[in-house]
Amino acid sequence: MTDARHERPVGSPAAGVVHRLSLRRETLATVESLTGGLLSASIVEIAGASGVYRGGLVVYATELKSQLAGVPEDLLAERGPVDPDVAAALAEGGRRRCGADWGLATTGVAGPQPQDGKPVGLVYVAVAGPGGTRVSRLDLDGGRDHIRSAAVIEALRLLTERIHVAAGADDPDRAAAGRR
Repeated sequence: MTDARHERPVGSPAAGVVHRLSLRRETLATVESLTGGLLSASIVEIAGASGVYRGGLVVYATELKSQLAGVPEDLLAERGPVDPDVAAALAEGGRRRCGADWGLATTGVAGPQPQDGKPVGLVYVAVAGPGGTRVSRLDLDGGRDHIRSAAVIEALRLLTERIHVAAGADDPDRAAAGRR
């Protein structure tokens, strides 16, 4: 797997997430569209994942985003499935439906054709957690396989960043030490 810059990440982003969540005694749920289970598979292949991973949803069809993940139907009708607010709603819905501390979601266009006027490579990844929800827009190039694998890596990186921010909020001394 390669990231948005076509580089192989150092170490396993999924292993880092599982380790950090395990130390914090927190749980994770995923909601995937364009990655179609690749994100959850990357997590469950890590030893110890069963202690942190609650489960996930693969909501490839637009109507399932509403029916299973709780994305408002009017939002989907107005903006379509590839939208930052939809990504946020997916992460929040997965977190809520699975009873997890963190929700991680992917939505976008893997190709080979544009979708609803959205270009191939446009991806949104979102994290919903104790400190709120954050969405990241990715403009990826390359083929379908690269777009999907890069979306997984970048989603895990966003989650790692948000866990780090939450850890700093939990321990102001550690947060201050990290800024030196």
